[in-house]
This record gives sequence, structure tokens and C-alpha cells, in this order.
Amino acid sequence: MAQPIENYIPQSIAVGFRRQAVKVWAISSLLVFVWVFVILLAPVAKANGFNTIAAPIYGFFSYICHQISNRSFHIEGEEFAVCSRCFGVYFGLLAGFLIYPLWRKIDEIEPIPRFWLFLSMIPIGVDWSLGVFGIWENTYLSRFVTGLILGVACATFLVPGLVEVTRNLSMRFRREKVAF
Repeated sequence: MAQPIENYIPQSIAVGFRRQAVKVWAISSLLVFVWVFVILLAPVAKANGFNTIAAPIYGFFSYICHQISNRSFHIEGEEFAVCSRCFGVYFGLLAGFLIYPLWRKIDEIEPIPRFWLFLSMIPIGVDWSLGVFGIWENTYLSRFVTGLILGVACATFLVPGLVEVTRNLSMRFRREKVAF
């Protein structure tokens, strides 16, 4: 179908946009990987006597998560730096970033409908609500899986958002550079 001339993007710019999008995706994926790695590093470091490494990590994540021991996964008898639900969200975010290019073009900046993000919040809300009202006792698995669903959904919104922000900033920088 024919597009209006305003939508035309020269091929050299389109290739640059794609290359930039891949860089944004790779750097973002690496940052999320490091985040998950640090969560796992804390219990391993603590279990092996490296409290100088573990303590600051636990301290940092205490501002983000309640870190209740009976709601957290454990490695070598030591709890993760976050609870199982938070770990599910972060691990889902990592999984979502890594699988994103398999189902959408990496340089596509048009997000999917927000309906899907709100829909992904329903399982975590139901799991939490049922536990709070004493209808059922949620488990490590239910917390992790509902967090995983939300994390993957968030990634599908974060990738195009980060690509678009980077694209807009670089275009603004180019315009300002040309104006001088």
C-alpha cells in the first residue's frame, strides 16, 4: 500500500536506525542480565563467606523488595536478594528482552496495545489478592510465574520505548549539531 511522502525514510537513515536499535537492545539486555546476576550473586557470595560483597547487594535491594525469607528462593541456604515474585519480574524482563527480536522487529517503535500490559497484571494481582484475603496460600512458583508474566510483558513495552527515546535523542542531537 502506498505511503504518503512524509513517511519516507532514506535507506541510509533506516539502516542507521536499525543498527542503533540493535545496540540499544543489546545494551539494555546486558544491563538486565547484570541486574539478575547481581540478585543471584548475593546468596552465592554470602554462602561462600564474601559478606563484603553480599551485604551491600542485600542492602541495595532492601529498598526495592521486602526480602521476606519464606517468600524468597534460596541458593546454598541463603535467600536471593529479592523475593520470588520480584525475581520472577526481573527474570521475565530478561527473558522478554532476549526473545523480543524473535517475534518483533527490533527497530519497530510502535508499541503493542496497552491492553496486553494491563492483562499481564491480572495474574499477579489475583495471586496477591487471594493470598492477602486468605483464600489460598500463594507459593514460590505462583509468585515467580505471575512475576514472570508481568516481566515479559514489560519488556515488550520497554524495548520499543528505549529504541524510540534513543532515536529521538540522536535525531535532536543531529539537528542541533547541524544548526551550529
